[in-house]
Amino acid sequence: MVVVKNICCIGAGYVGGPTCAVIAYKCHDIKVTIVDINPERIAAWNSSKLPIYEPGLDEIVFERRGKNLFFSTDVDATIQEADLIFVSVNTPTKKTGLGAGMAADLAYIESATRRIAEVATSPKIVVEKSTVPCRTAQSMRTILEANSTNEIHFDILSNPEFLAEGTAIKDLLSPDRVLIGALQTKEGLAAQEALVNVYTNWVPKERVITTNLWSSELTKLAANALLAQRISSINALSAICEATGADVDEVAYACGLDSRLGPKFLKASVGFGGSCFQKDILNLVYLSHQLNLPEVADYWKQVVTMNEYQKKRFVRTIISTLFNTITNKKIAVLGFAFKKDTGDTRESAAITLIKDFIDERAQVAIYDPKVSSEQIFMDLCEPGVVDTRKQVEKQIQICSSAYEAAKDADAVVIVTEWDEFRDDQLDYERIYKNMHKPAFLFDGRLLVDAAKLRKIGFKVNVIGKNELAGTA
Repeated sequence: MVVVKNICCIGAGYVGGPTCAVIAYKCHDIKVTIVDINPERIAAWNSSKLPIYEPGLDEIVFERRGKNLFFSTDVDATIQEADLIFVSVNTPTKKTGLGAGMAADLAYIESATRRIAEVATSPKIVVEKSTVPCRTAQSMRTILEANSTNEIHFDILSNPEFLAEGTAIKDLLSPDRVLIGALQTKEGLAAQEALVNVYTNWVPKERVITTNLWSSELTKLAANALLAQRISSINALSAICEATGADVDEVAYACGLDSRLGPKFLKASVGFGGSCFQKDILNLVYLSHQLNLPEVADYWKQVVTMNEYQKKRFVRTIISTLFNTITNKKIAVLGFAFKKDTGDTRESAAITLIKDFIDERAQVAIYDPKVSSEQIFMDLCEPGVVDTRKQVEKQIQICSSAYEAAKDADAVVIVTEWDEFRDDQLDYERIYKNMHKPAFLFDGRLLVDAAKLRKIGFKVNVIGKNELAGTA
């Protein structure tokens, strides 16, 4: 039986960092080393200010760092020492070439796999942790087997993550399920059991699901696609609610009571974001095209199309409400992260909205409690394509509070559902007094009590709700 005593994680990002920190926290007899070729990122992991924000992460890292949890740039030595290697590198959507705009860019996966093959001096269990298209493990296996010898062999597993940013530590400490896929060979099943034994240090065995390699890979894409489909479905209904006078919260609540549906992921919003949903759906679209299933591809593509429509529809509502122009008007944007309790801005709805505001020549004041100014400018300027930083800086103001952002604003737009933006946390009377009149507020996250804010004097527009509903 293979016993894992030494784990290497290649990639110190949103998946690798928290996942392996929790493994170290729960398995004191296993040495866990997270490696990355970016020295600044590793330095941040070794500092008092970690490179990512996730509730509960600081305590876990500080508890185990220097004991059985280490962060290093010495990739080769850590690979050589490890029994089991998680490959947890970025797999962004391709921007150019075959499959551009849909297929995953697997350059980092291939590079990490080749590095393992080149430097390994003993047998390794290699675990595909990144979100990848179905059959990626076959490519990794081909590279590893080409470098196998009688003394050095590689077993490959798929162990996709199902983390939700903002609750990643909670998800890792008490997961709904852990999925581990393996080749159905004697060696593959032995490697699978070795990883099962790591997780069952704290996860009940009935929640550790074992499958074949390909089922595990596809399950990750399928789960995200199904979740994103629910969001796009309720967002499509939110447009009908606004037009008919129905209340999207009431519709979602009533539908959520149906035991066949359940209440999760039925919260209407300005649109979903994050690193996985759009990327994974587009992966599924590309895979469907490759398998000559155009109708299947069109079906899943519509989920992404609906998401883009919701963002554009929200922008149109803002412009039309502000008398069909926002030129030279100040728009206060509350929130830039794609969701609360994370500093991650990947595919954030705020990026789309603010770029449209800039195109309409508005002045935009932005406040987010966890996103840095530099990250905001990077997302809005797209350095390396056309450097628009100087122009963007003329129209963007990064603020240190919601009150600063809203001062002298014509409209406040809630884009991220941070708890501090709720009407029982923020002094909206103070905000109203310091705004231009009429003072408009657009709630893209169903976060505030619209009636309460209207009594203060705000003109309130809530996504999926019609302010005249029930009055006629």
